[in-house]
Amino acid sequence: MLMRERNRLDNTLLSRRRFTLASLAVLPGGAALAAASQQKSASIRDFGAQADGVTLATPAIQAGIDHLAQQGGGTLTIPPGTWLSGALFMKPGVHLHLERGSVLKCTTDMVHFPRQRTRIEGQVEEHFTPALINADHCDGLRITGEGVLDGSGRAIWDRFWALRKQAADPGNFPNVGLDRARLALIQHSQDVLIEGITFKDSQFWNLHLYACRKVQVRGARFLVPDDYVQAPSSDGIDVDSCQDVLIEHCFFSVTDDCIAAKGTKGLHALEDTLSPPVQRLHIRNCEFRRGHQAFSCGSEATVVRDVLIEDCLVSGAINLLMLKLRADTPQLYENIMLRNIRLASDGGRILLIRPWTQYTNLQGNAPPHSTVRNITLSGLTGSFGAWGEVRPDPQVTVTGVRLDSIDLRLQRPDKLPVAGAQVEMHHVVVNGVAVS
Repeated sequence: MLMRERNRLDNTLLSRRRFTLASLAVLPGGAALAAASQQKSASIRDFGAQADGVTLATPAIQAGIDHLAQQGGGTLTIPPGTWLSGALFMKPGVHLHLERGSVLKCTTDMVHFPRQRTRIEGQVEEHFTPALINADHCDGLRITGEGVLDGSGRAIWDRFWALRKQAADPGNFPNVGLDRARLALIQHSQDVLIEGITFKDSQFWNLHLYACRKVQVRGARFLVPDDYVQAPSSDGIDVDSCQDVLIEHCFFSVTDDCIAAKGTKGLHALEDTLSPPVQRLHIRNCEFRRGHQAFSCGSEATVVRDVLIEDCLVSGAINLLMLKLRADTPQLYENIMLRNIRLASDGGRILLIRPWTQYTNLQGNAPPHSTVRNITLSGLTGSFGAWGEVRPDPQVTVTGVRLDSIDLRLQRPDKLPVAGAQVEMHHVVVNGVAVS
């Protein structure tokens, strides 16, 4: 009976929300470009790069990218060894393949990441650090292999915390308060594949996708050292104003959001044509071991809809789902479904829907209205810490939150605290006791 009810619920919700995630299985559009460009390949050694971890390889690697672009495209290979680099800029038709044993390592001399106009934290900064790998309008881009992108982050993290401690208001010290590089920024591109790569020790966000469509991230790893308590802003993947994104078979052990949906912020956020909604995001078969949240509608999120997270493992004491609500931004979060999630920790919280106050700036105005609706958690099993809370501000309407077909052992089995929201529970069992 319980299985029939679960299947009925899943079918009803998926039909109602009209997910079009099946289109992610095949990514058209860049196939011809990818097939043509893969006919040529070159090694960064061909352009004079040295794998001693000391000699800056940026000019040689960029020369390889530019050469292949002039030849009509191809794949630039990074062979085994440690290759030190500053900012690199991909070109249409050129792909990157990191062989097993290769490490493309950020220099911490930030002069090699010259400030420029870039998208960060829901807006365009005119003068901020580019990423290690930058790709703009690169349809059909492939970044593949079993190699490592290494951000050399520890020295930058230490510098961040020292500056934050010295600030007049440490809690609002800006994340862009010092130069630090993301590992990859891919923007205005479609039919993109990131596969097999390890992202480690990023100075800032690891993988930032902005204004992209039809992206697949497969079998990637996102790591912060276990002995570093808090690497600032070490998000695994930031899905910023993108549509049709599939993230599968990935592993996350970071110290901020593992995956965050992002848009923009401010009273006029809905009018920002540079920040379209995050739509049709599918996350499956991933493991979340360390981080603030497995999935978050982030601190700059505006409109996020049609999100499906399924068949994942949360093996660390982190929050499963957090919807951050900014008082200065009109937000819409709808049709977010988590199903068949296995929890395996004695800590962490399952659901947080509550205000997010850092960097809030109402400019003397009343808070705009926001809406959260159709949030479903179904088929959760295992053990975890606690429920969390659903406590939005008065200007936020929260309806259609449903917890269904859940059987858990919780270290703190108190009821889910709810205030000013509509939450339903069906077939929920906690520590062997039915919860209504």
